[in-house]
Amino acid sequence: MITIDEHVELKGFTTLKIGGRARYFAVVTTTEELKEAISVAKEKNVSVVVLGGGSNTLIAGEEIDALVMKVEIKGVEWVEEGNSVVVTSGAGESWDGLVAQSVERGLWGIENLSGVPGSVGAAPIQNIGAYGTEVREVIEWVEVFDTKTGEIKKLTNEECRFGYRDSIFKHPEGKSLVVTRVAFRLHKDGVPNLVYKDLQNYFYEESNSSFPKGGGESSNRRISKSLGLRPLLLGKGELPTLAEIRNAVIENRSKKFPDLNEFGTAGSFFKNPIIPEAQFNELKKKFPNLPGFPLPSTLYPLPSVKVPLAWVLDNICGLKGFEKGNVKLFEKQPIVLVQNGLATAEEVETFAKEIISQVKSKTGISIEWEVQKIS
Repeated sequence: MITIDEHVELKGFTTLKIGGRARYFAVVTTTEELKEAISVAKEKNVSVVVLGGGSNTLIAGEEIDALVMKVEIKGVEWVEEGNSVVVTSGAGESWDGLVAQSVERGLWGIENLSGVPGSVGAAPIQNIGAYGTEVREVIEWVEVFDTKTGEIKKLTNEECRFGYRDSIFKHPEGKSLVVTRVAFRLHKDGVPNLVYKDLQNYFYEESNSSFPKGGGESSNRRISKSLGLRPLLLGKGELPTLAEIRNAVIENRSKKFPDLNEFGTAGSFFKNPIIPEAQFNELKKKFPNLPGFPLPSTLYPLPSVKVPLAWVLDNICGLKGFEKGNVKLFEKQPIVLVQNGLATAEEVETFAKEIISQVKSKTGISIEWEVQKIS
């Protein structure tokens, strides 16, 4: 029988290390326990809040009148299908642990997402992305429990309605869905995705051939030796291995992201803004060095450009390292918000609003939180 605790402190369950108490709290390790927790919530007439690894979450400071359910459904299955392997993982597995296992097995597809904190269940909700890769590219299906109907069902990749750091789970029609398992199709054969600038700098320098434009978007994801890139670190003209890519990503992340033992942080607090191409062109007249990455028309019907917010915060707004009270933008990566252990949820929210206001004032760009608020 599932254990329901009361008045549980939540800040220890998040990497931001902020949060009040949960009126009720339960850890669920199976779908049966999940169903039982939902029944308890209905009996007590409170809502259900789902908590995964807590790496992308800001929890309000007051007590939350809900049943906070920490999903720790485990288990990983590997099924070969020709040149690919379908990997089915419980939502409570560590995301980076799954990446590490995939790399060890020689499977391509999620190596560029090494080092991303959090659980597997959060991956489709956020459509996590890094270093030119988004998890939507390899998701086969997502198993969910519908708290309204009590049914367990599988959503196809298309039904998940993935977008940039977005999915159906972030919208009203998906709020009743609790992710229980996720299936990924990974490949035995692959070519390194080194379109992202940091990885190019790590492994290669350009020769006479120019690197394809696109800044990490899907149309330019795969590279080959024909690009004429000269290896810097590999020595023999070989493309990097899966393990080398994983190590490079983790090393690059360590230089940009704060030590969780030193700071409370939720990683990238804001989304990189996506703006119309016409607006981007106008901004380029005012800020000629402004970088921008055209997005594929298959995902965005109107010509759109993704703008790196870190560059805007640093070079236009002068906010790298900006500090107010117990909260600041990290010196090495200004898109990352950190707190010194003394900040409240309200202080973080006020700080974030000021950053949003300054970006809007100086560029006309409206930016959004990537972090999810629980209140």
